[in-house]
Amino acid sequence: MAEVGKGVNAGKLASNVQKRITRAQEKVMQKLGKADETKDTAFEEGVANFNKQLADGTKLQKDLKAYVVAVKTMHECSKRLHDCLAEMYDPEWFGKEEVDSIAEDTDLLWQDFHQKLTDNALTSMDTYLAQFPDIKTRIAKRDRKLVDFDSARHHFASIQKGKKKDEAKIAKAEEELGKAQKVFEEINYDLQEELPTLWNSRVGVYVNTFQSVAGLEEKFHRDMGKLNQNLSDVMTKLDEQRLAKKGVKTTSTEKSEEAANHSLSESGSDVPKSPQKNEAPTVTNGSSDAELPPSVLYKVKAMHDYGATDSDELDLKAGDIVLVLPFANPDEQDDGWLLGVKESHWLQNKNLLVKGVFPENFTQKL
Repeated sequence: MAEVGKGVNAGKLASNVQKRITRAQEKVMQKLGKADETKDTAFEEGVANFNKQLADGTKLQKDLKAYVVAVKTMHECSKRLHDCLAEMYDPEWFGKEEVDSIAEDTDLLWQDFHQKLTDNALTSMDTYLAQFPDIKTRIAKRDRKLVDFDSARHHFASIQKGKKKDEAKIAKAEEELGKAQKVFEEINYDLQEELPTLWNSRVGVYVNTFQSVAGLEEKFHRDMGKLNQNLSDVMTKLDEQRLAKKGVKTTSTEKSEEAANHSLSESGSDVPKSPQKNEAPTVTNGSSDAELPPSVLYKVKAMHDYGATDSDELDLKAGDIVLVLPFANPDEQDDGWLLGVKESHWLQNKNLLVKGVFPENFTQKL
């Protein structure tokens, strides 16, 4: 039995070698113009589309993988950044628990984004491209079977044209031609059906892929924006805590003024009332600093607390320094009221956006 199996394998190997030799001879004859070649323009166009589609899909798959890797890298960098903040954040600082919660939610958001990109975009792209190798193999096989068909056709024609007719050889050549034609036509028919369908499917694949990526990105950035805003709010409150602890250092002059004010209050003098629209302001004199932000007229210091009673007013605490600004329209200025922004806001933010009006007789010009 072993000898028989060995003989079968050897015979099959010899047959395959002979086929390759015959195909090579046929291709040479065709290139030299000594044998005609069966052409199918529509199929060749389909193959060109197939090759383009495969190249485009492979590039998209490669770029998607690079994108997913970049997301993973960003996730790792984000986690390290939040870990660093958590290590530096003292327990007594404002919002310690909230900072830890934001870090955890951020990590989970990155994980979810990465996983869904992999499942919805990358995996579907891998599935799409998985069908190409088999079709590519069958296209190559179809090309070989076409050469076999052309070779059998030429062999049959040459025997028929021979001077000495050999009916047995003619019959055998005709039989081989029929077999070669049948094998070729079967694989050719299948590919003629599949290639146009595959070519048309690319649009749906691209639409689904980029809709998925766009939708996942939109949701990720929307949710991440909320977390970032929460973290920014915590940092703002932490800074307010820092400023509150730091306080305002009172100079000896300020202490004297406070003592004088206290003495006046004991003698029956009340804290000044905020002026009404028709009241004349109490103007105080003082020297302005040499260097002030743009548009600032001068500085004043709050001598008493003032609680804002309207949205366009400033809350003042005794000791606050206010940068006085000109009104955009002088007609809008009420007697006894000034427009300004707290110096602490200017020093921290370097802008004059958070401004409001306040009673002049609650302040003293510096």
